[in-house]
Amino acid sequence: MKHEGTLGVAVIGTGRMGSDHVRRIDEVISGARVAAVIDVDGERAEKAAAGIPGCAAHTDAAAAMDAPGVDAVLIASPGPAHEAALLDALARDLPVLCEKPLTPDPASALRVLDAEVRLGHRRVQVGFMRRYDAEYVQLKALLDGGALGRTLMLHCRHRNVATPPGFTEAMMINDSVVHEIDATRWLLGQEITAVSVVKPAPSSAAPDALSDPQLVILEASGGAVADVEIFVNCGFGYQVQCEAVAERGSARLGDAHGLYVNAAGRWGGVVAQDYVDRFRDAYDREVQHWVDATRRGATEGPSAWDGYAAAAVCEAGVRAQSSGTRTEVALAARPPLYA
Repeated sequence: MKHEGTLGVAVIGTGRMGSDHVRRIDEVISGARVAAVIDVDGERAEKAAAGIPGCAAHTDAAAAMDAPGVDAVLIASPGPAHEAALLDALARDLPVLCEKPLTPDPASALRVLDAEVRLGHRRVQVGFMRRYDAEYVQLKALLDGGALGRTLMLHCRHRNVATPPGFTEAMMINDSVVHEIDATRWLLGQEITAVSVVKPAPSSAAPDALSDPQLVILEASGGAVADVEIFVNCGFGYQVQCEAVAERGSARLGDAHGLYVNAAGRWGGVVAQDYVDRFRDAYDREVQHWVDATRRGATEGPSAWDGYAAAAVCEAGVRAQSSGTRTEVALAARPPLYA
């Protein structure tokens, strides 16, 4: 169904990501407004809604979805809360942009998938924002164009400055490598069939319970292989890099060829310190694309199937991480809705 006027969006979750999306919809993109914000912390919801004309603060997501002026939902709450919000939105046939993960495990992701299949049309877009990053878009177009021949390998690096207290090895896969998992599936146009994890001697900067860095190896259904260096306590900045090696050439992104300064006997540039800075433009394009498609009555971008497939690969990755053995990915049959 088309939305002729401004799209009223209910934003669920007002933590760092949710608050950034509230700002983005209110100040950056066009065609949408923040109609409601939802958080279990009522005071935080009130603070997020303050100063936005016509924006109501709620503590209950379902009630907010039923509020006048709400046409669509953006989910930025913690992963364990996603399933309930997604099912509530699908029950109301509301378009949804859901930050990754779709849900934290493949069983719950399948329940969301089944609900959308019963609805008979897509309503969910998953927030894998790298698909909207300018460099990733260029790399995808180059590989799809065929000039380099068949893609044989992807070499990926994902580095964070440091981890917060309570960060676990499983989170290295579920919260970080999940982006490389989706990017690999998207760039190659193949499913990931098996995962292996190799652990070198840990960095002295790694917390006691964390073996960091790690090398994650992803095997794809068409024969390509991707390796992912995940280093979540590198100390110097936030870096995401990917090199595609093909039959007739290679292409690399993430070298941060921005402003380089020569002064005081040194040369260099700036390394981003977190994902919000590195992918700010990608987030802007992602949300604008979602709004534009929703107003046309369409649902595009990464699907609930993509969210489920990523969850299934993450589950295999965590098993490989703990066992030290190659682990095959258990993937359900792909419904025709996502063909």
